[in-house]
Amino acid sequence: MDRIDAMRAFVSVVNEGSFSKAAAAMQLSPQLVSKYVSKLEERLDSRLLNRTTRKVSLTEAGTHYFQHAQQILLSIDDMESKLGGLQQNPKGTLRISAPVSFALKHMAKLVTDFQNRYPSVTVDLQLNDRKVDIVEEGFDVALRIGQLKNSSLIAKQVAPIRVILCAAPSYLKKNGTPHKPEDLKNHRYLHYSYMERNVKESTYQWLGTTDGQLSGTQLSGELSSNNGDLLVNAAIAGGGLALQPTFIASEAIGKGELVIVLPEYEPETLGLYAVYAHRKLLPHKIRCFIDFIEGYYGSPPYWDKAIPNK
Repeated sequence: MDRIDAMRAFVSVVNEGSFSKAAAAMQLSPQLVSKYVSKLEERLDSRLLNRTTRKVSLTEAGTHYFQHAQQILLSIDDMESKLGGLQQNPKGTLRISAPVSFALKHMAKLVTDFQNRYPSVTVDLQLNDRKVDIVEEGFDVALRIGQLKNSSLIAKQVAPIRVILCAAPSYLKKNGTPHKPEDLKNHRYLHYSYMERNVKESTYQWLGTTDGQLSGTQLSGELSSNNGDLLVNAAIAGGGLALQPTFIASEAIGKGELVIVLPEYEPETLGLYAVYAHRKLLPHKIRCFIDFIEGYYGSPPYWDKAIPNK
């Protein structure tokens, strides 16, 4: 039995949700796919899948094996793609989805530098803060910020994303500077309305809440917007406290227009990820972009270099 083929069959069954769909995707017979998975289970002496007439589901052993198998297959495909593309010039249209504020502030130079290196690639960069369906909407790559959940998509971290609570010196002079989370009671909060649930849990947990409330007390006089730049500008104008990523707020902090509030309670660092669909033969234009963006912003990212560490 070819171990790699068996591994591919198993991963395909998990991603597709059934043996028949996996067989169609791999252009094999369902019987052969089933045989590959059965032989793999015999080799490992562990049941990887629970099978019923309607669906298949992962066992505990299958869950662990799936995570490792995906990474192994990705490494193999990456190696083959790189070797196969050494003599190729990437070309065609690269469709990218990216968050609005991040793209406006930090992607113009990236795209320009990328196209200077690969002039035959046309970039179609679409800005949207909602979570796009990469496959359904025809994107090659999506940049996403947060703590990503497990999925059949491949995610490569591009940069760490710090989130800070900040306010204008004038606002703090008028309303007082919080020194502990309990002091936030009755402060005015500038809320980002597109913040996903997984991001909210990580950024609010240090307040002992996941819904913007503090011990049952709503932070007073909220302003809500789906754009972080607007909220940072409102904070600069003295509008209240803003919980925003440093890639938006760092310039204002460097100028003294904003100061960090409760730095010792800074939320868990998130990540900027390049997300793309798992493909056996990744198009060279996508591979070149993933390789190009990795490490492009520096470590730490250039927008964090003027901000004190946690």
